[in-house]
Order: sequence, then structure tokens, then C-alpha cells
Amino acid sequence: MCSGSPDAFELKTVRRREANGRLVAAVVAFASLLFAAVADARELKVCADPNNMPFSNAAGQGFENKIAQIIAKELDARLSYTWWAQRRGFVRNTLKAGLCDLIPGTPANLEILRATAPYYRSTYVFVTRRDSPEITSFNDPRLRTLRIGVQLIGDDGANSPPAQALGRRGIVGHLVGYPVYGDYSAPNPPARIVEAVASGEIDVAVVWGPLAGYFAAKQKTPLRITPVTPRIDGPQLPMVYDISMGVRRGDDALRDEVDAALAKHKAEIDATLARYGVPRLDTGGSADR
Repeated sequence: MCSGSPDAFELKTVRRREANGRLVAAVVAFASLLFAAVADARELKVCADPNNMPFSNAAGQGFENKIAQIIAKELDARLSYTWWAQRRGFVRNTLKAGLCDLIPGTPANLEILRATAPYYRSTYVFVTRRDSPEITSFNDPRLRTLRIGVQLIGDDGANSPPAQALGRRGIVGHLVGYPVYGDYSAPNPPARIVEAVASGEIDVAVVWGPLAGYFAAKQKTPLRITPVTPRIDGPQLPMVYDISMGVRRGDDALRDEVDAALAKHKAEIDATLARYGVPRLDTGGSADR
């Protein structure tokens, strides 16, 4: 049995409907404000390889992913990615095509983009098993009898700087090539050359430092990495590179902002590089890990 009169019940119903209407209006207004805020939020669009550890992957586990997060946070921007395999034409098909605004991990002297100040310097390294003699120089006579793994660059398998340095010395008979791109359908394709040293397939490998440092630490067989010498072979064949981030040429405003963020968070970035085993060289040439 109803405890009140029919008029009172109707009045309560009307008031309840009015309250519900106000609640719905408030929710719609809040959602509109939230949508507007998201739409107005700054976005830092980064181009990176989805399968290129230790640099980047689609899960955001690479050290360049982590550094991009630091930059985005400093710029108060939402980080987004355009994923693209780092093959020939990567910059042309991504940054220059307007798909993103920033590419981490580019050589500082790459002329087709506007580079930030370098945030680390690394080098090619010799990778050897710890139970074998250490190799430190391309001039070591033992290299003439060892099986040596070298990286091949690009879809056409061009020689890397270490392969050229060995070739200049006539050390070509025992070279084994490992494509940097490798089998892209498998995870971590650049790791194969380091795994070959650990398994004994080859005696020594000459590998770009960040790759070597990261994957050597993951092998069951203890491995040693040693910066190569000379640092510049012949008149103009460098083994050491300064690494920057790249923006489109003319986008000086973003370049300056990223530069400032890299400088402000240098200690955090250095710690990130150390966690991933990136061998770095100071300006004096000593390994700084």
C-alpha cells in the first residue's frame, strides 16, 4: 500500500526526473570538457622501429623508448609512435613524409635532418668469449686466423666500417657476414652475431656497441666487449659516432626544446643507457659504462 497521496507520488517522480536530467547534463558537460582537454593536449609524435631492441620495440621496452618518454614528459606532451622498420628510406618515409616529428638515435652528422646535440657517443667493439684472448685492435695479427663476424648493412648487405677496416688489411678469408636487419619475422634479429660468438660459431665479432653491450649480457656464455682501435681507421673511416635525435630541417623550435630536455635530464638518460649496457666513450676515448 502506498504510504502517500497520488499527488505527492507524482511530485516525487517529477523531481526525480529533474534530478536525473541535471545529472545527465553534468556528465555530458564533464565529458565534453575532458574530450576538449585531450584534443588540445600536445602530442610528441615519434618514429621508431617496432622490432629493434635494445633501441626500440612496439612494447616500449627499448632505451630509446624510455628516453622518448623522458622528453615527452618534460614537454608536457602525449607520446605517440609511428612504427616503421629501419630500412633504407626510413627518414624519407617517416619524418620527411610528416608521419612524425622526432626520430631518436640518429647519427649527429646525418644531413637529411636537423640533429640535436649528441646525448651519447658509442663505438664499434670486439666481442670475444671471456675464456679466449682479448682483441683490442684491427692490427692484431691473430685476426688473420680467427673466424670473424661482421655486420652487413642494408638490404644489399653493404660492408660496415669494421668490415672495411679488416678488408684494408687483407683480412677477408675468415669473415662471416651477419645482416643487421636479419630475419625480421623473428624477435631481435640483430642479436644473431653476438649469439654466434657465445655458441662458438665464430671466434670474435665486431659489432656496434649498443647492440653488443645489450645482447652480450644476455648470453649464458660469459662474453667480453672491448672498444676497437684505432677509433678512426685510415684517413676517414670512423668507428666512433655521436648519437643525437633528429627533427625536420627547419623545425628549430622543437630541436631547441628537445635539446633543453636532453641537457636537463642528462643524469637520468645516462642511467638509462647504463641499464641497457650501452658502451659509451668520453671525449678522451676511454670506455664509460
